[in-house]
Amino acid sequence: MRHKVAGRHFGRSTGPRVALFRTLVTDLLRHDRVSTTEAKAKEIRSFAEKMITHGKAGTLHDRRLAASFITDPVVVERVFSELATRYKDRKGGYTRMVRMVPRRGDAAPMTLLELVQ
Repeated sequence: MRHKVAGRHFGRSTGPRVALFRTLVTDLLRHDRVSTTEAKAKEIRSFAEKMITHGKAGTLHDRRLAASFITDPVVVERVFSELATRYKDRKGGYTRMVRMVPRRGDAAPMTLLELVQ
């Protein structure tokens, strides 16, 4: 039984899966958009929104939590300076998912995950 087992595993063990999430979130916060499969986009959406919420709070503890997940210190600084001011009046829903054409090789449903302006 799978009681209280949340999240997708993507056929990976814990380490590579967490590394995948961290790099996708870092790239999303760096470039404001990332193209990936629908399942991965749904999974990393919550991580990205939590990082922006940390940026809005702006405390030292929040900065350390964000720095422990985001892989690039420049992106951490961007979250706490630029993105925090951009979303200061927004209570949530910082991301948008736009469906794209399926991937050509295996027909996987693709999604453009982007930050709302």
